[in-house]
Amino acid sequence: MQSIAIIALLGASILWGLTWLPLKFLHEQGFNGIAITFLVYLIMFAITIPLIWRFRKEIAGNWPALLGIMLLGGGAQLAFNTSMIFGDVIRVMVLFYLVPLWGVLGGRLFLGEQITPFRWLGMGLSIIGAFLVVGGMNAFYSPPSWIDGLALLSGFLFAMNNIVFRASSKVPVMLKLNFMFLGAAVLALMAFSQLDEQVIPEVSFNIWLTLLAFAVLWVLLANLGTQWAVTQMEAGKSSIILILELVTAVVSASFILGETMDGLEMLGGVLILVAALLETIPQKSKPEKPHQNGEVSSL
Repeated sequence: MQSIAIIALLGASILWGLTWLPLKFLHEQGFNGIAITFLVYLIMFAITIPLIWRFRKEIAGNWPALLGIMLLGGGAQLAFNTSMIFGDVIRVMVLFYLVPLWGVLGGRLFLGEQITPFRWLGMGLSIIGAFLVVGGMNAFYSPPSWIDGLALLSGFLFAMNNIVFRASSKVPVMLKLNFMFLGAAVLALMAFSQLDEQVIPEVSFNIWLTLLAFAVLWVLLANLGTQWAVTQMEAGKSSIILILELVTAVVSASFILGETMDGLEMLGGVLILVAALLETIPQKSKPEKPHQNGEVSSL
């Protein structure tokens, strides 16, 4: 079972790292960037409703956590997808991977988790790395773009959503995922309502099939694969495998789009990657246990 979980998580991480491909493709074919998030997550919400029907009685008693997941998780999905569509893939992914920094701070503030020396070091490396990625000293003269802001926001919201996931471990994961899908669709629709564009563009039937396949065979499978796999292995091992998402995105964008980073940006990216790896080091001397139900949310 462990080997199957590893393969599943490897596959899911690669899917997450390549998500930019269908997102940019669908946008180029005529779909508004925000509309893609709305349609994809609406489809996933509709598909998962039958799967959570048996948990419907648990909604009333857990509505604060589910509402938090709707707003935080849904917001993370919308911010990430939008920044990925309109921004440079490598830059967005690197800034998004400040998740460990936000997660450590949030875990300390809201869950009372200890900040170990390794975590202090990781936080420092993350901050320095982010400063270099957004331009170093040049950031004081030319502020980061709105896409940089969305990428940072997506990582922050994702980390906060993970905290809610961990704090509500007794709530079924499938129920939490369903509300996250709903939140992304609702927030995307609210944002899209401010634009003077049509949600349903004039595209070919094949493009609509592509969007449907992306929702069902890509994003939904990646979510389910990640959720199942992380409950079957140690936290440190799964965290290391999940970093494959960042590596996949960087390598694929370099080869396909020809994206590059200058020296300072590359150094910042390396520091952020090291910080993420430090977070995988066991924080206690006792052996790690597999993730508890609902401990980690998917992007």
